Amino acid sequence: MTTAPTGGLLAVHAHPDDESLATGALLATWAAAGRPVTVVTATRGERGEVIGRRWAHLEGDGPALAEHRVGELDGALAALGVTDHGFLDEVAGHGTRYEDSGMAWVGATRAGALEDVPPAAFVVASLEDAADALARVLRSRRPDVVVTYEPGGGYGHPDHVRTHEVTRLALELAAREADDVGPAHAVPVALWAAQGRAALRRAHVALGGDAVLAALGPTVETLELPDPAAEPASVAVLDDELDVVVDVAPVRDRLLAALRAHATQVQAVRAVDGDPALLACYALSNRVLAPVLPVEAYRYAPGSLRAEQARLAWPAGVRPVA
Repeated sequence: MTTAPTGGLLAVHAHPDDESLATGALLATWAAAGRPVTVVTATRGERGEVIGRRWAHLEGDGPALAEHRVGELDGALAALGVTDHGFLDEVAGHGTRYEDSGMAWVGATRAGALEDVPPAAFVVASLEDAADALARVLRSRRPDVVVTYEPGGGYGHPDHVRTHEVTRLALELAAREADDVGPAHAVPVALWAAQGRAALRRAHVALGGDAVLAALGPTVETLELPDPAAEPASVAVLDDELDVVVDVAPVRDRLLAALRAHATQVQAVRAVDGDPALLACYALSNRVLAPVLPVEAYRYAPGSLRAEQARLAWPAGVRPVA
């Protein structure tokens, strides 16, 4: 028996701020269309690097930083219009607590694991237990679309990679097993966040242009420009490999408000007008400028149905790549 689409979207992320950085335009567009949106977050970002003097005392204090970042996440979700959120360990129960595993830069666009991974780190938790917890959410919410990172976790963060692994297994479990919250549910459409390499390179060049300078003013002197010729992160693929794009302009204000809500993690958030290569810019704790592209892009995960096969109509602003 085939279930009719309900139009629901479920996004799975590793830390507070990832939902806005990786999928913010999709979430805002989906919510604006009045369709169900759920965000599941694996950890509370205990090991995040903190931006600015105001919150500097939180860095290294895992519990305090976690509590603060939960508040930032609440603000970001409100800006995006998302009202359904949960932490994965709350679903798992049994006293489970998934903590931020931390990361170390191993290249300009690549992160790796720390040597001192905490015992409660998400990367060392049981893959099966975490996937079972997420499968419960899938059976309960019964979304038509699930979105998360590609296998490389966007740029290699261990928690992002683990989130991808958990999501893939959860999709399998939810499709073949029932539980006390609902019957089995096969999610028709699974998406991986992506960026087009050529579009990203154009945006990196534009970050050094007059439009960005006008938007940032003196702040630009505290930031660094990315190298357009550098090897891109794993999130970047050939532009003709993109399957679905989201128009960012209609939800730019919501997206930027969500990014600003994550003040310990994101800085220099500015709208940029006058350059077709980007709509805004921001920087993380590394102080390297990053662009908000005109479209937020996705690939279909292997084995996923396409929207037309699933009888799912995209909301206005979300469109397949011809």
